[in-house]
Amino acid sequence: MLRIAIQSKGRLNEESLTLLQDIGIEVDAPKRKLLSRSQTFPIEALYLRDDDIPGVVAGGTAALGIVGLNEVEEKGAQVDVLCRLGFGGCRLSLAIPKGETYEGPEWFSGRRIATSYPNILRKFLKNTKIDAIIEEITGSVEIAPAVGIADAIFDIVSSGSTLIANGLKEVETVFESEAVLIARPGLSEDEQALVDDLLFRIESENVSRGKKYLLMNLPKASLDEAIRILPAMRSPTVMPLASGDWCSLHHLTR
Repeated sequence: MLRIAIQSKGRLNEESLTLLQDIGIEVDAPKRKLLSRSQTFPIEALYLRDDDIPGVVAGGTAALGIVGLNEVEEKGAQVDVLCRLGFGGCRLSLAIPKGETYEGPEWFSGRRIATSYPNILRKFLKNTKIDAIIEEITGSVEIAPAVGIADAIFDIVSSGSTLIANGLKEVETVFESEAVLIARPGLSEDEQALVDDLLFRIESENVSRGKKYLLMNLPKASLDEAIRILPAMRSPTVMPLASGDWCSLHHLTR
């Protein structure tokens, strides 16, 4: 039995459960449950805060986790990133008041930057040789400049609408993130076999996403034209029908 840690609420929770459902693994939504066991695969979901997931997987309480790559990077947890999952995309960016003139990272020298991701920010400042003051806060980071806590912020950006609403503008993208599947190092042989099965299902789902399977009966005289028109992955399957001048065309579209 595998245990997988999943964010307890929010968009990443919904998309993680949708992915599991799409690959044939049914688990109950969290509601008031901490654990939910699947009846269709030997796995149980452990629902946690996103920033707790890397540590819980690294510590061995869960074998797997679905979490944003930004949380893995921030926590520095000793986990294996097995694959990117193609959802939960966002970026960690620096933003400043919209009225400020920005000509490069040197703007931040000597300034205060509010963030919930001090480790990623600290690495960026070191690499760019910028001496700035990090104000570590939780909650609504975007209001920090308006209330005088900081001169700028470093936070997650998706659409950018929250920045605009708080009179800020994005000036530097530091880290690109999306949801990833992580694993505890040193899985047992039985656990690894289940993980391999899970990865095969995820890869198959990713390959098939956005594609359609078409089946049609048509006259043989029209077969070449149909193959020319329809975009296939490789080559369609053509099968004869009882009526000798007709055939069945099976086609996976791109």
